[in-house]
Amino acid sequence: MVATDESYDGWTYNGEYPGPEIRAVEGERVRVTIENDLPEETTIHWHGMVLDGDNAMDGVPGVTQAAIEPGEDFVYEFDAEPAGTHWYHSHVGLQLDRELLGPLIIEEREPHIEYDTEATLVLDEYLPTEPRVETSSGNGGGMGGMGGMGGGGFPDAPPAEGTLINGRLPDEPTTIDVEEGNRMRLRLINAAAAATYKIGIDDHELTVSHTDGSAVEPVPVDTLEIGPGERYDVVVEARSPGTWPIRIRPVDESTSAGRALLDYEQSDGGVTEGEIGSRQLQLSDLNAIDSLDAYDGEPDRTVDLTLSGGMMGGDGDEWTIDGQAYPDADPISIEEGEHVRFRMVNRSPMRHPMHLHGHNFTVGDALKDTVIVPDHMGEITIDFVAENPGAWFFHCHHLYHMETGMAREVPYEQ
Repeated sequence: MVATDESYDGWTYNGEYPGPEIRAVEGERVRVTIENDLPEETTIHWHGMVLDGDNAMDGVPGVTQAAIEPGEDFVYEFDAEPAGTHWYHSHVGLQLDRELLGPLIIEEREPHIEYDTEATLVLDEYLPTEPRVETSSGNGGGMGGMGGMGGGGFPDAPPAEGTLINGRLPDEPTTIDVEEGNRMRLRLINAAAAATYKIGIDDHELTVSHTDGSAVEPVPVDTLEIGPGERYDVVVEARSPGTWPIRIRPVDESTSAGRALLDYEQSDGGVTEGEIGSRQLQLSDLNAIDSLDAYDGEPDRTVDLTLSGGMMGGDGDEWTIDGQAYPDADPISIEEGEHVRFRMVNRSPMRHPMHLHGHNFTVGDALKDTVIVPDHMGEITIDFVAENPGAWFFHCHHLYHMETGMAREVPYEQ
């Protein structure tokens, strides 16, 4: 799993971490059989799939399916839509932080960008212990994985001990091979339970082409930040022979950085240190390729949501939406055909990556399924069209925030 003499018995899919890549072509039917050999129940959520007509395949225990008991099998089946870089992971308790995750790649039939080769980088924390919620009444908090502020009544993740890229620590990093002159498509997946990462490659520009699988007008930057559950695709033009660090640094926390290597065939084998420019991707830089006409105009339903936690809203050991901690929280009911708007205000000192199952939404001029709501009164508005009936889940993708209450069910009214 990692490049040290230490070992940790995590839970995996097919004995692999990250789990085996599942790859399909846009529009194909996907069937995956899960055999649960774990000592407890489990499910799988297909993060990024809209599952149109397949709500029962969404993998949320108690909402879309009964959890898969130890010794039992379950068959997931769904259409490979939409295209893009997605992933899969357990949606039971803290199992995501036990390495139960893997990449799910849906190839476009007509890509809007040109590239010669590609590679996937799965970003994660190194937690060599059993996951646990740290609370003011339990283990006493700690440095926050999302906001750099723990304790004081804010439930949080246990301290990580490093940053993993494709399951490797920086001592023996993942290597991405490239030929001079090629265009490399890097698929970036933040599978971490808590950490937001900042990404850059020494002496190379990143051209952002997709966010959460959705195509955007290409944007040249030097760095970008990616929150838990988010994905970005970038194209890197191989114009500088050598072996260059791909740097993955946690934002607002003390965990050490991760590193992969971009290794040219013409390299002499030595790692070259360079510079990373200052142009950082902003949400306002993203412009969707697909038409957003369906989201124009005033919404049929607007829902104002306040994100808070600790002593700032509800019990000290809870994260809340409008002061309610899931599962003791009112559902947000919607009707088929509605244009729905969620207006979120974050009254907490920690950022929250909010994820809506079964739908893409607009934020600004981008089409996404996960978006970071900034800390300290940050505001984000998302719009979506209710065109996929079922019972869906809406939650913070910081695993420990979701586990302690920051979630809601979003059912369609019958």
